[in-house]
Amino acid sequence: MKLILIVAVINGFLSVALGAFGAHGLEGKVSEKGLDQWGKAVNYQMFHTMALFVTAILMGKIQTGLMTGAGWFFVAGIILFSGSLYIYAPTGIKTFAMITPLGGLSFLIGWILLGYAIIKHL
Repeated sequence: MKLILIVAVINGFLSVALGAFGAHGLEGKVSEKGLDQWGKAVNYQMFHTMALFVTAILMGKIQTGLMTGAGWFFVAGIILFSGSLYIYAPTGIKTFAMITPLGGLSFLIGWILLGYAIIKHL
């Protein structure tokens, strides 16, 4: 629980910092499409940072590996989805864009595990 909370705090900080960097540091340096992709990466990172907080808090009530799994799938999703877009947006290297769906799949698995744990244990 504590580790997931710490990871959530770090991701919250990074979401704000990377969002500010995208808004101020990338403007005029990357295409409009690149800025949109960067913004999508920030949004998904922050949304799933909140999911990490909820997951960590629920770990105190629901003590099952499903909760831990959900948390780590959210982390993997942030790294794969947002991370690949953070690299793709300014570089345009398509290899990174092909990684993004794996992050989306990780998010989906995290949500399924979280939902299943809640239904089964609450």
